[in-house]
Amino acid sequence: MRAIDRVFGVLLGIGAILHGIGTWGAFHAQPVSLLWAWSASFAVLLLAAINLLRTARPGDAALAWICLAGCVTWIGFCLWLGALIHNLLDFGPLIHIILAAVLAVFSARAAMRKPLQA
Repeated sequence: MRAIDRVFGVLLGIGAILHGIGTWGAFHAQPVSLLWAWSASFAVLLLAAINLLRTARPGDAALAWICLAGCVTWIGFCLWLGALIHNLLDFGPLIHIILAAVLAVFSARAAMRKPLQA
C-alpha cells in the first residue's frame, strides 16, 4: 500500500509541474494571472512533497493531519475551479481531485493509526 501511496504523491507532483507548464502557455502575456497560477503549482508541489514525506514517516500523525487538510483544501479549490468554468468533469481539475482524494484517504488512515508502543 505504501508504494501506491507514493505513486499518487509522485503523480500529484507531476500534475503540479504540468500545471505550471500549461499556465505559462495560457497566461504568459498576463503576469498577474501567471503569478497566481504558478503559486498554485508551487503549493500543489509542496502538497505532493509533504505527502511523500508522510509515506516515509508512518508514525507521524501530525504530518498526516497536515497532509489530510492540504488534500481536502486542494479538492475544494479544484471543485471551485470546475464550477467557475462550468465543467466539473474538465480533465485538469478532475485529475487533481482524484489524486488528492486518494492521498486524503491515505493521510486519514495514517492520522488515525494507533501509535506504536515503545
